[in-house]
Amino acid sequence: MIKVENIHKSFGDETILNGISTVFDKGKTNLIIGQSGSGKTVMLKCLLGLFRPEKGFIYYEDKAIQNMDDEQQRNLREEIGMLFQGGALFDSMTIEENVMFPLRMFTKQKRSQMLERVNEVLARVNLEGVNKKYPAEISGGMQKRVSIARAIVNNPKYLFCDEPNSGLDPKTATVIDNLIQEITHEYDITTVVVTHDMNSVMEIGEKIVFLKNGVLVWQGTNEEIFKTDNKDVTNFVYSSDLFKKIRDIQINEQ
Repeated sequence: MIKVENIHKSFGDETILNGISTVFDKGKTNLIIGQSGSGKTVMLKCLLGLFRPEKGFIYYEDKAIQNMDDEQQRNLREEIGMLFQGGALFDSMTIEENVMFPLRMFTKQKRSQMLERVNEVLARVNLEGVNKKYPAEISGGMQKRVSIARAIVNNPKYLFCDEPNSGLDPKTATVIDNLIQEITHEYDITTVVVTHDMNSVMEIGEKIVFLKNGVLVWQGTNEEIFKTDNKDVTNFVYSSDLFKKIRDIQINEQ
């Protein structure tokens, strides 16, 4: 569980986050959505400790990240898995080496132990037998699954995903969404996903936080988002072609 308590973040005279409070639940896929410039990425970086809010606190379980010493912050980083927007695989490394990278950074395991774990997570994302290939030799969807394998190889308590479906076709994006949710439930991870993809909201939005101009204006589930009368949310949601079709279907069924 991650608790955000009244955080404020500015750059110069520009306020990016203005008094945001929420809770990201353990064992659920928690989504942060909103238009470009709403503060999603800055909030993600605050959660990761890359930006420090001027005011407010971010708690991992019962510990405020702002009050952690260097050792506690290092220990926290070892408990975090990160899925970057572009995958961020190392082109010069094989798939096996890419997935093994966090183990080499944060553990003192023998190579045989690391390789066993690498094979476990590659199997979990349905990528057996690609160990010796390079990222350029596999598809974009497969690269994203490799990135997921690398993100969970250290058995993280927390998983952060930055636009995980960026650049993927709708079918592959759904596969990635479902995989993220399955892993979240299977390992009881606190997962936070920053996305603008309405398909993701529909598929895996167990907890949705909607930001506008740095303010949290609505939060709820993917079922509740259809029922809200919050105009900021409805204007954003129903600007999507997918949601226009869903709304039309719902109206016709009434």
